[in-house]
This record gives sequence, structure tokens and C-alpha cells, in this order.
Amino acid sequence: MSGVGERTGVRGGPGRGAAVVPGGRRLRALARAELTLLGRNRTAVVTALLLPLALPFSVRPAVDNIDLKAEGLSIGTVTLTAAIGFSLLFAVYSSLVSTFVARREELVLKRLRTGELGDPEILAGTALPAMGLGLAQTAVLAVGCTVLLGIGAPPAPYLTVLGVLFGLALCALLAAVTASFTRTVESAQVTALPLVLVSMMGSGIAIPSEVLPDRLASLCELLPLSPAVRLVRGGLTGHLSGYDALGAIGIALAWTGLAVFAVRRWFRWEPRR
Repeated sequence: MSGVGERTGVRGGPGRGAAVVPGGRRLRALARAELTLLGRNRTAVVTALLLPLALPFSVRPAVDNIDLKAEGLSIGTVTLTAAIGFSLLFAVYSSLVSTFVARREELVLKRLRTGELGDPEILAGTALPAMGLGLAQTAVLAVGCTVLLGIGAPPAPYLTVLGVLFGLALCALLAAVTASFTRTVESAQVTALPLVLVSMMGSGIAIPSEVLPDRLASLCELLPLSPAVRLVRGGLTGHLSGYDALGAIGIALAWTGLAVFAVRRWFRWEPRR
């Protein structure tokens, strides 16, 4: 098993007189190739595009009997938060688990490691199209919910943006970690399911964390995507204090550090046998 910091085989390089391609250009080329492959996978495209748009409508029946105003919430802020959360889970996390496994099993990752690209560049280039799709989808959802549900301008948009960025980064890293323990593309949806379900129910995506019992809510705040969702909702409502925002940022940074360590330690670059 080879981690991110361990190379297998001989690392290739440019010959004499060959031009060294700048790292940014190499990264863009890899991202473009990955975007082309993503577009050819109809199942991945449907999952990434349609599920985050359809699932937020399932949230409304769950909160119809909840006094949202007493918690400083509205159906608009709850729906938009859920839509962004579903986009992170399906357009980014679930999609990337399958992508990382497919590229590994097809020996694409192994071949890329013999070239000029470093390990972080390979992982970032592979993840960029899905992350870009998630970011674009989040922007579209924000505009749509603002127009259709009359949310209005968020009181603290910087918190929402920060939450989305943390969510994108964490979902990409967690997808790489999940792929490390996934044997085949067919089993990718199964191995991704636990985090999807736990995040939907405990991180405030399907059910606002504000309506959970205090002790349970405190435990759920420690889940990987909870800080990102909390920052997103706090930016939309303006009810997240500076202390609570710093706490959410601290938890998000801790999970990011743990995820980076796990990727470096366990990510597999060659097919599982």
C-alpha cells in the first residue's frame, strides 16, 4: 500500500531541451480531461445535477410541524441550507468517491504519478471538476431560492461563503479517504452511504440542528460536515455569534487536518487486489 508521500516506480521527467510545463497549466489540463470524462458518465451527471435539486423538496414535510420562527429560521433558509448540503454530498462527495476509485482501478492515477505532477496536484486536478460543479450549483440554488422563496440578502454572506468553501474542501478530502477503502466502482455508493446518511440527519441538512435536543445537537456539531452547514445557515440567518462561528471554523479546520493526514496515510494509488 502506498501513501501520498510514497512513490512507486520511476518518476518521469522532461528530457534535455524539453520545456517544463508550469504546474498551473498541468493542473488545468488534468482538470479539463477529468471534466470531459465526467460529462461522458451520464449516471454521475444525473446524480450530481438532479438529486441536489430534487431532495430539498423532501425537507419541507419534515419541518412543517416545527415552529421555525421560534428558532430564528424560515422555510427559505432551511430549504437553501438543505439544497447546499445535498449538493456537497452528491455533486462533490459521492461523485468523487466513484471518480477516485475508477481512476485508480483504470491505472490512471498510477500513470500520472510517473509524470511531472505531484500527488497533491493529481488529487486536486481530479477533484476540481466536481468541486466546480458543486460551487456552480450552490450559486444557482442560492439565486433560485432567493427569487422563489423570498429569502432576501443574507445578513452575513461571508459566513455562508466560508461554509461552502470548507464543505467543498472537506467533501473532496473525505471522498479520497472513502475511496481508500473502496474496492470497486460498483461498491462506491455503498461505502459513501454512511457519511451521506449521518450528515443528512445529524449535520443539519435534512433537519435543522437548532430543533434537536441540546445534548444531541452538541454531539452532532462534531460531525465532519456540521461546521460547514452551521456556517452556511448562520450566514443566511445572521444568528451565529462570533464565538460560535470561531468554534465551527475550529472544528472544520480540525476535520480538514485529520482528512489530510488520512489521505497521506491510506490513499491507494494502485488497484486493490
